[in-house]
Amino acid sequence: MSPGSSEQNGAGPPFRRIARELRAEMDSGVLAAGDQIPTQKALSRRFKVSRATVQRALDELRKDAYIDSQRGRGSYVLRPSAAPAHAAPSHAGPGPAGVELAEHLEAAFRVPTVTLDSFSLTAETLNSAMQGPLRLIQAGELEAPESVKVRLLLPSPDAMLAVPRLADDPEDPRPRERLRQLAQSHALGLQSSVGRLADLGLGTEVSVEIKSVAVTPVNKLYLLNETESLFGYYKVVRRTVSYRGEDMDIYDFLGLGATLFHHSAKAGPDPYGAEFVRRSRDWFESVWSTIAEPLTLFE
Repeated sequence: MSPGSSEQNGAGPPFRRIARELRAEMDSGVLAAGDQIPTQKALSRRFKVSRATVQRALDELRKDAYIDSQRGRGSYVLRPSAAPAHAAPSHAGPGPAGVELAEHLEAAFRVPTVTLDSFSLTAETLNSAMQGPLRLIQAGELEAPESVKVRLLLPSPDAMLAVPRLADDPEDPRPRERLRQLAQSHALGLQSSVGRLADLGLGTEVSVEIKSVAVTPVNKLYLLNETESLFGYYKVVRRTVSYRGEDMDIYDFLGLGATLFHHSAKAGPDPYGAEFVRRSRDWFESVWSTIAEPLTLFE
């Protein structure tokens, strides 16, 4: 594109101009991986356009795998540059949860028997990442595995969790009520998505078990095919969320932007990878088989 083109000079559809500017901020590091994108209302004011135009710009960024959005939690930067969205997983270092889990999960689905154990706050990141391999299978670009077994461990909906909570009133039940609704929504979405594999008629056996435990998860853990683990810490942030038509100032965990560290039991440069995976599996199994209880999503 020449320097004098209309696109370069800001002409063309406004949503493309907005997407281009936000993409440049992500590429330059002004908006880093894991950062929350300003709200649609704030972007609408900044660019002097309608919220519908802002939404189209965010759709462009989401399509290019620059951001991920979840209802009720906003949009977050997934990657700092326009690297190919389906590149092979990098084992050189940690990365944003949304990117790391999606890449390693897609690779995990390339074996006949897929197992996935997850411990997290709401299953939001997992539900989002699961859509990648499922779309590839539906499109015929990835062979359907013979079986998929998922075990999902979530905090108990009745537990008095340390987070989330209202910033000025820890006893207010509304942040925990909101969390229960989010966890239920993502768990049901995951259950439905995995269940679709059985409905495709490709011979895949599927199993999704969900249990809860009365602890506040300060980290998230994913175990893939018993040979890989992805581990990351939740960061506590203070932010404003909407619930039942009211704004609440709460302390909350953000999971999509968390940094995940990858460890593998296979031979590689990490001398402690196999031991970390083994210990992680032992921890998950110890909780799952003792104090965790079956979770009914609808009473």
